[in-house]
Amino acid sequence: MTHQFPALSPEQKKALSDIAQRIVASGKGILAADESVGTMGNRLQRINVENTEENRRAFREILFSSDASINQSIGGVILFHETLYQKDSSGKPFPALIKEKGIVVGIKLDKGTAPLAGTNGETTIQGLDGLAERCAQYKKDGVDFGKWRAVLKITSTTPSQLAIQENANALARYASICQQNGLVPIVEPEILPDGDHDLQRCQYVTEKVLAAVYKALNDHHVYLEGTLLKPNMVTAGHSCTKKYTPQDVAVATVTTLLRTVPAAVPGICFLSGGQSEEEASLNLNAMNQSPLPKPWKLTFSYGRALQASALAAWVGKSENKKAAQEAFRKRAQINSLACRGQYVVSGKTDAAATQSLFTASYTY
Repeated sequence: MTHQFPALSPEQKKALSDIAQRIVASGKGILAADESVGTMGNRLQRINVENTEENRRAFREILFSSDASINQSIGGVILFHETLYQKDSSGKPFPALIKEKGIVVGIKLDKGTAPLAGTNGETTIQGLDGLAERCAQYKKDGVDFGKWRAVLKITSTTPSQLAIQENANALARYASICQQNGLVPIVEPEILPDGDHDLQRCQYVTEKVLAAVYKALNDHHVYLEGTLLKPNMVTAGHSCTKKYTPQDVAVATVTTLLRTVPAAVPGICFLSGGQSEEEASLNLNAMNQSPLPKPWKLTFSYGRALQASALAAWVGKSENKKAAQEAFRKRAQINSLACRGQYVVSGKTDAAATQSLFTASYTY
């Protein structure tokens, strides 16, 4: 018979659970502002802005210095290492700027993909070496949660069982190390939207992946009440010719979650996966309107789908700061309504909000 030696004290468990609940409090989601230098460069290139540290800092300041009312929509912000140690124009560190609004600070902890030998171009994630020490330091520096993104893809031969198991175990080991150091782990097994597969194929694969992830988390004694899940929505591949409604996506996604994710998990914070801002909001709204049971909070952890309109409004000009903040606030508010199933489309939607944000084989 197996035996578990206590991994966390009751006090540690309560602290982790409290943080997780704060992040996904009613109507709140996560701003994923953890793009690497290269990925942020791609975003800036779209608006013809040079990829310098100052420009990256300036845009992040626009988001983080939004009116305090943003805390009604945003419960957590994920930062990249560089951003964690940057300051606003007045010299205030970004973590302090975020925390004074009552928003929880998080950090990207994985170190990107590495090839998985013997597979058809599949990968595992690097970053477990030295992770405990990094978590301990980040905790001292004001961070309360972490994020680790595993990447899988759907083709005629993938994901392989090896890739599913390897990434599930890496996610579980990461989550365990995070919790030992007082950080709530966001577990992100992303199945990329690349391909021409239909909705049913994505649902099948997502169920297999999530089942493996929660088996691994259980094996590693991870305290589920002190975690959050960041999965892909169940959608057809980007090149699929058949079109599905938000209601189709909602039924497939919630059904998948009901079959695989324990009710102990406080919140499921979807990634946008290259959907347009509006599409990501409509799909989230449809899930929360679904009559299927939902024992967890269904919310968002969006990067591109929270920033596209703000970037388009800013275009690198300081005089556009207020317009960019208003675009960000508006989109955050829409997603807050979607978390409650209360988003009603009215009037004309901005062009930036309906633009596809898909990037093939998305890495960051």
